[in-house]
Amino acid sequence: MSRGLADSFSLNDGASQVRGGEELDLDALAPYLRRHLPAAGLEVADDAELTVEQFPSGWSNLTYLLRLGRHELVLRRPPFGNVVKSAHDMAREHRVLSALAPVWGPAPQPYLLCSDESVIGAEFYVMERVRGVILRRELPAGLELPPERARGLSAALIDGMADLHGIDYAAAGLGDLGRPEGYARRQVEGWSKRYFRAKTDEHQELEAVAAWLAGNVPTEGSSGVGPALVHNDYKYDNVVWSPEALTGPRGDPGEAASSDATQLRAVLDWEMATVGDPMMDLGTTLGYWVDPGDPAPMHLFAMGPTAVAGSLSRRELAARYAEATGADLTHLPFYYGFGLFKIAVIIQQIYARYVAGKTQDPRFAELDQAVGLFGKVAAGVLEGSC
Repeated sequence: MSRGLADSFSLNDGASQVRGGEELDLDALAPYLRRHLPAAGLEVADDAELTVEQFPSGWSNLTYLLRLGRHELVLRRPPFGNVVKSAHDMAREHRVLSALAPVWGPAPQPYLLCSDESVIGAEFYVMERVRGVILRRELPAGLELPPERARGLSAALIDGMADLHGIDYAAAGLGDLGRPEGYARRQVEGWSKRYFRAKTDEHQELEAVAAWLAGNVPTEGSSGVGPALVHNDYKYDNVVWSPEALTGPRGDPGEAASSDATQLRAVLDWEMATVGDPMMDLGTTLGYWVDPGDPAPMHLFAMGPTAVAGSLSRRELAARYAEATGADLTHLPFYYGFGLFKIAVIIQQIYARYVAGKTQDPRFAELDQAVGLFGKVAAGVLEGSC
């Protein structure tokens, strides 16, 4: 029942034909996988045929569905035309998953890392495919979210973040992944530099936000929570849910589902994971969260059904997180404002690649408007008007 239900609900997020200009060299990739996957415990026939499709919804690293013999796998590689190597570090992402998968259920199991760029033109890694349902702004056909279920899902999402932040990252072997001292300040400085390197248009409000953030970094430790393993892109469309989380225990679309975070089957896209201030992670999640009363254009950029009736609001998400972790929310406007700023910079980097002709994805053509929108909303947050 679960697999069929997941398949029927994930049609709008399934893999499809590879976009032009983003093809993989199958003649080189297939023999490489046949040679190296057995070391990861996967039996692969010498003549196993390789077929490739692409998951079309991502905005940063490229994600492909591989079918090799009887195996379904996922391949991740940096975007074509990438000039920010540190933001698309496949070895780092592979390392995080390798350490995390044995101790945290929602971390997908990685199988291999290829640092030889001659194979497909870039470093890449391959991991397990986790079947389930990914929620985006437009719900899959046939899926409804009544208020009780929407509330349960939003609660489970933030509970999953609190659970991640409670992991003993040092015991997992990730103690040297980041430098938690001065993390918030470095993030503000780093993302500001990325913006100016990728700048294509004038966005004065966003630049004013950058200056405000630089002058108002909270005192280290003032939130009352210590360093944690942070995902840095934690949102609905980076999470895979079990079908039961969306339908209730008997598969009834009208029945409320549990808020149990164990229904969270996988968390994807670990490219920005590090050890740092968990409040910065919370701020990014809030930056992606659109409330019903937010400006209408913001709803076009919702990364999931966050404004559906019954969903927790941003304030309720933050309060639930604080209850689970003991975090002090005094400086929440800084963290939320930073989250909006960081998202604006990520969008600007993608738009800059499009302007430079490094990608032909038509979704990117008007992203400069999104940069300005996020800058305006962030300015309102820091002024206390949002």
